[in-house]
Amino acid sequence: MKSEKINIAILLGTKRTGRRSENAARLVEKIGKEFPEIETKFVDPLDFEFPLDGNNAETRNDEYAKITEWADAFFIVTPEYNHGYPSTLKRMLDSEYKNYFYKPVVMAGVSIGAFGGARCIEAILGTLRELHMYTIPNDVNFIRVQEVFSDKGELLQPYYIDRIKLSYKELIWATKTLKYGRENILR
Repeated sequence: MKSEKINIAILLGTKRTGRRSENAARLVEKIGKEFPEIETKFVDPLDFEFPLDGNNAETRNDEYAKITEWADAFFIVTPEYNHGYPSTLKRMLDSEYKNYFYKPVVMAGVSIGAFGGARCIEAILGTLRELHMYTIPNDVNFIRVQEVFSDKGELLQPYYIDRIKLSYKELIWATKTLKYGRENILR
C-alpha cells in the first residue's frame, strides 16, 4: 500500500449556541495533528447550510459533499441530547449516503453527566451501520465536560489525551485496511 496520508474528517455534531462539545472536538483535532500519517479537517456544521430533508442532488451541500468524499475516515464528536444525538448530526450523515460507505468511524460522546455521551453513541450505531460505516469500539466519553475544560477551552484533565490517541491508532489501522479494500477488492 502507498504511504500517502490518511484523510480524517472530524465532525462536530451540533450547531447549538454555547456548545461545550466544541472544546472536545478541537482537542481531537489538535491530537490528530500529532500523527504524521494523517491529515485532519475540522468540520463545523455552522459553516454549512443543509436543507431540512433528503439525500439527493436537490438537498446536498456541495462543499460538505467534497469533504465526505475526501475523507478516508471520520472522528465524530457529538453531545448527548436527551439520551440521543443532535438532529444536526443526523442531517449531516443523511446528506451524503454513499460517501460514507466502507469507511471507519470513531465516536466521542460529550455530556455534562456521568455517562459522557455513551447513550448518544449507542443511539447512533444503527444509523452508522446503515451507512455501511465500520465503527471503532474505542469511543471517547467526555464525562462531566464542564469539569474537563476551563471556561477558555483549556484541558483540565490530561487523561483524555491518551484515550484520544488510542482511538486514533485504532482508526488509522482500520482506515488503512478498509482503504486498501475499497481500492483493490471492491467491485
